Formats: sequence, structure tokens, C-alpha cells
Amino acid sequence: MTTILTRSDLTGLVTPREVASAVEAAFADLAEGRAAQPHAEPARLPGHDAQFVPMVGLLGSGGLVAGKLLSDIPGNRERGLPSQQSVLVLADADDGAPLAILDGAVPTRLRTAAATRVATRHLARPGWDTLGVIGAGPLAAAHAVALADERGLERVLVWSRSSATVERLRATLAEEVPGLEVVAAASPRAVVEASEVVCTVTPSREPLVEGAWLRPGQHLNAVGSPPRTDHREVDAAVLAAARDSGLLVVDSTPAALHESGDIAHALAEGAITAEDCSLELAAVVGGRHPGRTCDRQITVFNSVGIGLEDAAVGRLLLDAARARGLGAEITLSA
Repeated sequence: MTTILTRSDLTGLVTPREVASAVEAAFADLAEGRAAQPHAEPARLPGHDAQFVPMVGLLGSGGLVAGKLLSDIPGNRERGLPSQQSVLVLADADDGAPLAILDGAVPTRLRTAAATRVATRHLARPGWDTLGVIGAGPLAAAHAVALADERGLERVLVWSRSSATVERLRATLAEEVPGLEVVAAASPRAVVEASEVVCTVTPSREPLVEGAWLRPGQHLNAVGSPPRTDHREVDAAVLAAARDSGLLVVDSTPAALHESGDIAHALAEGAITAEDCSLELAAVVGGRHPGRTCDRQITVFNSVGIGLEDAAVGRLLLDAARARGLGAEITLSA
């Protein structure tokens, strides 16, 4: 039987802490060879802006393989539709049987914020207590929830081009993290200058953060850009600053080199090299690289998003749903 799980089935099913633990364990498995993370190129047609991104991850310890198809279609905004939609399929790693089909929105949001949380846990300065978020959409909310839970934060500094989105974020967080104060910032620079940990979670085509604003000891998570090399949230100097400190970390080197606009522009400008993008988060989580070694390092996590994260959160969501009797059971081969 195959379990069908809708967005409403998945919402609120697991906690951010549970997701972070699952994602961290998956990265550790990858470092030890108990998981696999292949890279697949997005499918595009000449002259069309739409792209379709396949993401696959094999989680040996979880006994499953996950495959997600992410549709990234900017023109959907004019149709009143989300620019990104996805579906996640889980199969048994032993016999290949289809285990579940999930709407992709909730798993994607949860695993993206969890990967940031894990990266921040390993790369940020111990004892950090000020968080800044550039962007105020659903991904910003997921990050604020995850990192507030990680550190017990009482406030988050937020910048967005729209005051309305900040107000929506404030209302969302009032329900999800009671007592967390959302402070609107006047500019991205104000966020960076006031925060020890910064998350960029926007679909920007132009840099919102400049390396000249960074100071020793900061950690930055560049997360929001879609998997397109014509989008970027940080300038080349941000990545060069991390490289010079020894801690520019990516979730997947092939994905970063092919899909990250932040990295593509920095490479084109000669600020970094492809070799500078070779340190993957799995190596840090798995203890193969020490991560941060002093309080003055500037650290950057460039996140594209990978199938292994989907596999980890998919396993967690499927187990929780089945324990609660959620979802519809069908036989696909009937």
C-alpha cells in the first residue's frame, strides 16, 4: 500500500527539533557512506523560463529512497499560482515498493530550515543570541521558528521590501513561537550589523548583503534563492570573506556549482574558485572537518537544497502520519 499525504495532513505533524535531528543524522550518514546524494541537472527547454528540478536522496539507515520533482515556474505569479510547486515520492530502499506520495511544500520548508539550523549549530559562534532574517515569507517563518527553538531566542530582526509581509510574519510567529518579538529593520545592512547569525531567504536577483558589512565571528546562511544561476542574495565579497576565514560550506558541491547564483557570480567575478566550494556540510557534521575553530571566523553556509534532506524529513513525516492514522492508502498497482 502507498500512503497519500496532503499538505493539511503534514502541517504541524512533527516539531522543528525532530526535523533538525533527522536532517543532522542524514548528513552524518552521508559522511559515513550510509547514504547517497546524486546530483541531477534541472530539465529546461530553450526559450522557456520554466525548469523542473529532480532531487534524489538514498537514506540507508532510514530504509528508503526519496525523489522530489520541484517545478520552478516564475510565470506562475502572473497566473496567481506559486512559482514553486513540488511532489515528494518515497520508496522502500530494499524492494523499491512505493511507500508514500507527499505534497512537497511542507517537507521542503521544514527540511530547508532544518539544514540551516544544523549548519548554524556547527558553524556559528558558541553562545550566539542575535538573529537577523532578510525576507519575511513562509521560509523566513520556518527559519525563525527553527532557530528560535535552537537558541531560546526572544527576538528576531527582520527586513522585507514589504511592511505587509513583515506583519504577516509577526502574526504567524505569534502563534508558533509565543513571546518571540519580531523587530522590523530599516535595511538589509541594519539586519547584518545587528545580528550574529543572519539568514537570507528571498528570491532576489541582486545581492542584498555585501561582504563589506560582515564582521569577525558572524555566521550567514544564504538560503532563499531558487536553483537558478541568475539569482543571488549575497555579493562575491561575502563568499570570499568566508573562504578567507576557511569556512565556506555548501550542502552539495555539484548542486552549488550548477545551481547557486551566489556561487556562479562569485566564480565569474574571480572572487572564489570551484575548489573553494568543496567543503560540504556532511564533512563538518560527520567530524571529517573541524568546522569553526575560533570566534573570529566569518562562516557562510550556501544552501541549495538536496534530496537527502527530503529523504530524512520524508521518513519522519511518513512514520508520524502512519502512527496517527493520517493519509489515504491506495494500491498503485491495482
